[in-house]
Amino acid sequence: MYQKAYGIIETLSPLHVGATAGEESGNLNLIFRDPFTQTGIIPGSSLRGRFRAEMRFQDSQDEQYWYGHEAEPGVPDSTTESRVKFEYASIVWLPVFCPGQPVVWVSCPRLLQRYKRITGISAELPDLYTASDSLNALQIDGQYKLFFNFGFLKLAGKENLQAWFPDGQERSAVIVADDEIGMIHDMALYRQSRVKLCDEEKKVEGGQFFNTEALPESTIMVFPVALRREEELRDWPPFGDNTINEDEMYFGGLESIGFGHCWVRLHRQLPQT
Repeated sequence: MYQKAYGIIETLSPLHVGATAGEESGNLNLIFRDPFTQTGIIPGSSLRGRFRAEMRFQDSQDEQYWYGHEAEPGVPDSTTESRVKFEYASIVWLPVFCPGQPVVWVSCPRLLQRYKRITGISAELPDLYTASDSLNALQIDGQYKLFFNFGFLKLAGKENLQAWFPDGQERSAVIVADDEIGMIHDMALYRQSRVKLCDEEKKVEGGQFFNTEALPESTIMVFPVALRREEELRDWPPFGDNTINEDEMYFGGLESIGFGHCWVRLHRQLPQT
């Protein structure tokens, strides 16, 4: 039986975790996606790598104890199992630009079901096309409608969606179908074109031009964490001290150009004593 915890990530800048070109080559660096909803994820290995790297800067902490010993060349059986198990982080709410709003957070039943399973909230899953009470939608012929860039979305109604936001603050939001979220997700991604210029003149050096995509700022994600024993969950010091459960972290490989800045908050579901 594992002791369960979970983490919430809110992006403070665009977040790219996916393909990298290394140097300025290639055409398009895609982010990792969930195979069913085609929405962005952070793999568990990327989460563990970031947490491991953070612990290296902490005095008196042993990252190999918590995250496993790496393989040593020529030494058999040098690796050890990580005490902390990370699953991938999936989107809970994705901010999308909508004319007149200007931002609406969008999710779908599959993403919300995973959020409910991980966090253990008891709220019933909202119906499709339900909007939050705080959404200021157009009302045309008695029908609430939300205008996306590609057209109008007819809303089934409004209700309080506060329980579905990790910080308890209801934002302008709407639930769309599982087969629609991928298209909306691609519309909302942050994209940047980059080139490498010649040292002596302002022209692209050798065709070194590529594009990068990223999850936009204010994206909300969730990931589960598990440890074998209760005392391990209690003593785990992810941010330098086992009493600290939230901090800023950087994910992905483009932090030097302003990507990957996130706020991470851990929730430890310790048994009641």
